Amino acid sequence: MPESDQASLQASGTAVSAPADPARGAGPAEPGPAAAGGAAAAPTMRSLAARLRVSPGAIGVAVAVLVAALTWFQLSGEVNRVRDDVARRVQQSDLETREGRLVAREAQEAVRESQSRITALESKLAESQSHQIALEQLYQDLSRGRDEWVVAEIEQAVVLASQQLQLAGNVHGALVALETADARLARADRPQFIPLRKVLNRDIDRLKALPAVDLPGLTLKLDEITRTIEQLPLLADGQPLGSADAALPEGSLWQRVTTLLWSEVKQLIRVQRLESADQGLLSPEQSYFLRENLKLRLAHARLALLQRNDPVFRTDLRTAIDWLNRYFDTRQSRVSASIATLDQLASTVLNIDLPTLGDSLGAIRTFKAGGEKAGA
Repeated sequence: MPESDQASLQASGTAVSAPADPARGAGPAEPGPAAAGGAAAAPTMRSLAARLRVSPGAIGVAVAVLVAALTWFQLSGEVNRVRDDVARRVQQSDLETREGRLVAREAQEAVRESQSRITALESKLAESQSHQIALEQLYQDLSRGRDEWVVAEIEQAVVLASQQLQLAGNVHGALVALETADARLARADRPQFIPLRKVLNRDIDRLKALPAVDLPGLTLKLDEITRTIEQLPLLADGQPLGSADAALPEGSLWQRVTTLLWSEVKQLIRVQRLESADQGLLSPEQSYFLRENLKLRLAHARLALLQRNDPVFRTDLRTAIDWLNRYFDTRQSRVSASIATLDQLASTVLNIDLPTLGDSLGAIRTFKAGGEKAGA
């Protein structure tokens, strides 16, 4: 090969096979790059090189360069595609990242808004709870005050009933007071009043079991007899039997006038039978004091009736009956009726063992003490 061609081939970076060394003999030469392309291509390349006056090694180098160029072009295309794919995926990832950041920002804003709403709801709930606690405390105070007022009313009624029993012996009045107290507790309709009602009902049952003594009725009868004392005729001032009821005889005017004059003359002289010697000795002044003493005796009997003092009550009534029989005209209907009434009153039993209301009063005090401890 001419030196110019070899120089051009060396400048292109292609190695040129050196000629065979004569010293090595005529052995087979080492295969060059053209031999790597295959044994079949050797004659063609030799013929082509012969025609083009190019060595087969240069042709092989050119083919290798062409293959490398094609390979590089293919690899460049794959790299571009991979780069475009990576760029597209990176862009999509950036877009998704931005969208994720936007969603995260919106979620954070929603969380902050929810937290603010929750905070507002918690504050409103705390305020509502404080209001509820205040209302419950107010209701408890009002309920406690109402209960205390009801208990105060009940205590006053029971104290009044106890006074009626102890001072006046008025079982009916005490019974009415206790029943009024029980009705007041029933209207309140509170469970804590049930023990009080049980105690009150026991006292009510004990009072109902007592013998009935109509103190107001007995008192009215005594008052009625006391008012009629002034109209009752004394025995010393009485008239003969039949004189008060004598009627004018029938006949002429002269006969009636004569009969009337004669009856008036007979009144000037009066003969009367006395049961005892002292009845005819009552002067008008003594008659006055007799009536006043009888009134005082009946008043004392009335006081003993209210106090349920049975012995004193019976003694006063027996004394009054005795005075009526001794000094008053028992033949008159008013006197006999008064004696019968007093005798009936004297047979009334007043000495009844009255129960005390200590159980009811003790239950009320216990309830009040428990309420004060609960309030403290």
